[in-house]
Parts: sequence; structure tokens; C-alpha cells
Amino acid sequence: MMLEVEKINVFYGAIHALTDVSFHVDEGEIVTLIGANGAGKSTSLKTISGLLRPTDGCIEFLGQDITQTAAEEIVKRGIVHTPEGRKIFAPLTVTENLEMGAFLQKEKGQIECDMREMFERFPRLGERRNQLGGTLSGGEQQMLAMARSLMSHPKLLLMDEPSMGLAPILVEQIFEIIREINIQGVSILLVEQNAKMALSIADRAYVLETGNVVLQGDAKEVMENPMVAEAYLGG
Repeated sequence: MMLEVEKINVFYGAIHALTDVSFHVDEGEIVTLIGANGAGKSTSLKTISGLLRPTDGCIEFLGQDITQTAAEEIVKRGIVHTPEGRKIFAPLTVTENLEMGAFLQKEKGQIECDMREMFERFPRLGERRNQLGGTLSGGEQQMLAMARSLMSHPKLLLMDEPSMGLAPILVEQIFEIIREINIQGVSILLVEQNAKMALSIADRAYVLETGNVVLQGDAKEVMENPMVAEAYLGG
């Protein structure tokens, strides 16, 4: 087991955002969290990456307790968060954005090697390497956010709404890239409003409602569940 989240509770002030939430990710898996807006999906990712603190419960990564570990240290251990809304550095060039993702890497030669790899994986970014991040299209910004995360050499990639605001043809392209990243050895915890696409590439799934896990299982089984089909897959 790579990641184990055990009965975490998270509050925003008086709002109980997560209630005894438990799930896990095994090495090599794609696991998806699905649910309506406000269900607690993004909160779960932020808590794992150290941006939020649970009031109780436990988070373990590769057998070590990271529940109260600082966000920077969590990145060093191999968990990298690609946030909702991309959050690229708009005033910086594509190359500079990627360099920001390599802040843990001290060897210039390795950074240059990683940069070449990102431009091979995302040719559009290579074509726009000197362009400011804020002038890229939505799909290009999502590619940049993913590439920036990969510059940190993650063992586990947390992805929050990678298809948000993208045209259908770009959604398919982004999900194909996610699949390729996983095949190359990166485990993925995916939060995604497009439940059909998420379930189509995931190994397992958890359904959240108002901060509670209400259903879990093999992704194919979850997709065929009548409640999930009606609520998230258009019947």
C-alpha cells in the first residue's frame, strides 16, 4: 500500500468538510474520487499534500505517518499535487514554470535532461518554451501544470480536475497523458468532475457525498452501480 488515509476529519471553521474519510492507493494504481461539488474531493487532496490539517485521523505514505508533515517535506517524499485551476505562474515563461517544478533538484544537468523529456512528452510546450504561461490556451496550461509536477519526480501524483474547462477533444488527450504517466510508474489519485472519463482509466474508485465515503470498489463495478450512473453518468 502506497498511501493510506484512515478516518480523517477536516473542518473549515465550523463546517465539517470530511467525516471519518478513509481510502487507499496501492503502488501503480490510478484511484479516482468522484462526487458532486462540495463533496470533499479537493479537500482530501489538500489534506494529503499538507495544505490542510485534519483534526484527527492518520495519513501514511510508504509506511510513514505524514499527517502533520509540512507541505514542502511531503513533496520531497514523493507526493506532488497538480491543483484545480492549473495554478501556473502566469508571468513566467513555460521554461521558467518547469524550473519552478524542479526546485528540489540541485543538479543543473538533471534539470536540463528532465526539461528535454517534458518537451518530448508535451511537444506543444516545447514549441512555446519562451512564451508566458498566462498566454497559453487552457489545454496548454493544463499540460504545463502536469509537466511542472513531473519535474519533481513524483511517486504519487494528486490530480485535481485536470479536464476542467477543456474542449472534449482536449479532455481525451489529457486523460491519455494521465494513462501514459501511470504506465511509466507514477501512481495517481485523481479528482475529476467528468466521472465517466475518470472511471474509464481508474483501477478503483471512491464516491464522496457531503464529506463521507458512500461507495467504493473496482472502477468498473462503481461505473455500473445504478446510483452512480444516475447521479454522475447521466443515467
